[in-house]
Amino acid sequence: MYYRSLEDCLLHLEKNRQLIRIKEQVDPHLEMAAIHLRVHEAGGPALLFENVKGCTYRAASNIFGTIERSRLIFSERLRLIQQLIQLRNNPSSALKHPLQSLQTGLQSLKALPLKISSSKPVLTNEINITDVPLIQHWPKDGGAFVTLPQVYTEDVEQPGVQHSNLGMYRIQLTGNDYKLNKEAGLHYQLHRGIGVHQTKANALNKPLKVSVFVGGPPAHSLAAIMPLPESISELTFAGLLSGRRFRYCYQDGFCVSTDADFVITGEVYKNENKPEGPFGDHLGYYSLQHDFPLMHVHKVYAKKNAIWPFTVVGRPPQEDTAFGALIHEITGDLLSKEIPGLKEINAVDAAGVHPLLLVVGSERYTPYSVTQQPAELLTIANRILGTGQLSLAKFLFITADEMQNISTKDIQQYFDFLLRRINLKRDIHFYTNTTIDTLDYSGTALNAGSKVVFAAYGIVLRDLCIEVNDSFNNLKDVTDVRMIIPGVICLETKRYTSKQNADAELNALKDQLKQDAEAIKDCPVIVVCDDAAFTSAKLNNFLWVTFTRCNPSHDIDGVNSFYENKHWGCDNLIIDARIKPHHAQVLEKDVQTEKNIQRLFNKGGSLYSVLK
Repeated sequence: MYYRSLEDCLLHLEKNRQLIRIKEQVDPHLEMAAIHLRVHEAGGPALLFENVKGCTYRAASNIFGTIERSRLIFSERLRLIQQLIQLRNNPSSALKHPLQSLQTGLQSLKALPLKISSSKPVLTNEINITDVPLIQHWPKDGGAFVTLPQVYTEDVEQPGVQHSNLGMYRIQLTGNDYKLNKEAGLHYQLHRGIGVHQTKANALNKPLKVSVFVGGPPAHSLAAIMPLPESISELTFAGLLSGRRFRYCYQDGFCVSTDADFVITGEVYKNENKPEGPFGDHLGYYSLQHDFPLMHVHKVYAKKNAIWPFTVVGRPPQEDTAFGALIHEITGDLLSKEIPGLKEINAVDAAGVHPLLLVVGSERYTPYSVTQQPAELLTIANRILGTGQLSLAKFLFITADEMQNISTKDIQQYFDFLLRRINLKRDIHFYTNTTIDTLDYSGTALNAGSKVVFAAYGIVLRDLCIEVNDSFNNLKDVTDVRMIIPGVICLETKRYTSKQNADAELNALKDQLKQDAEAIKDCPVIVVCDDAAFTSAKLNNFLWVTFTRCNPSHDIDGVNSFYENKHWGCDNLIIDARIKPHHAQVLEKDVQTEKNIQRLFNKGGSLYSVLK
């Protein structure tokens, strides 16, 4: 089955009881996003808003809200993609199943983008930015944003669709200093293909032509976020996944997806930036206002009866979590084929993806050695930190298990295995003054911070504490002590005020702890936090607080810490996970909006059955 449009997909979901139509009038300012968040949290269906206040167009959200719904949307096409990836990883399999491989290859040829000269429904109506649903998601957002865009650019040196880039980068439509209907903000992060295109355009003093596609077949949205090799076009992948070639034409020199519901075209000029943001982002904080490229809007188009798709991000898990699960299901063990020795990797969603990677690798370098210690693991770690968006990882834990009893998916078991074996004097490796995720404000500046690798391998070195040791109960300036998982405890202490004060506070804490070094040797990790009860209440709370609020080079310390030939080690690791003055603000729902949307969930409301 394939979809010619977003509406085709929504009708298919409705037929399978995976969509609810919301007929009540809903305000795009905060209400639509709040409704989405509540329905998604309940594991509810996709939503079609049929009465958007101040707008004649409908809007849809939570389309990909669960992995089960994504499987329903793409059905048998997923199997084809998986076969293609398997064929790429293991070409010899074509000899074993020649007919199947030939059919798969023919499907690939049929997926090439198709240029058309007629039947251009999206060009039917030329509209303004103010005609689309201007959705503001969080109270302190800088304005209305496009959150499911497909941002299309071409290489000015090699124009055409085969050297194009299709990515999902948020677009700010209103607010700040943007001229309404004339300008928009284009936010993109590190390791994105659009940056290469803009660099080339700047070098030639040419404007970068940008087309923003909104809506269309759901495969187009997924293609925009797929981590594809540079040799594979996102448009071809979209054709493969949808079972229908990506159709396009050119209008005024801009590429237009003729199946999209909306298209915004514009140009980005060299050295023209404007403040973009704030925006409530997927780490659970507001990404702050910074200068990003300014797009001069050329024209805006909408097809008849167009539907505006959107998603809402915030502290994970959200809808983008299901996107990640779908990508993993499609790609399978593709990464382990690319990196020798890599067995499994988990970019932990609860920690915001990039802040925390858990890895299982191999340790095969020195089977003759009596001493077991990380060697191949360090090679794998370096390869990971040099690979695409994985290079944005901030904390990377890696271990090996010949018995294959551990998985990165069982996070508590993984930490239990690693913490029993890690040599804290040997196995901690820092990368200072480097790049981190644009959305991570734990570092020293935008895109700037540090990384750390914990590589553990060998015999068990310690048992792990399973309750709070008396040594922690009488610490000065510590107001609460909680157990998180075996081997990890958290201490609630003073609020963070400055680096100078923090250093003094941690030095005082270390002086107290080293007096009981023997008693606390089974507690290898100590997390200093603002709220011990919250941090320890759930595993996901620990992961979110600890790894989003720590810059390794600045916020990691240790009991009996030392430097030896520039290598750092300690007896007990201390992670300062308090909120710092330069951190972004935590996302919080608007109380009045939550009261306002209750009408939809009360008896008689469109969403009464969702929470019932």
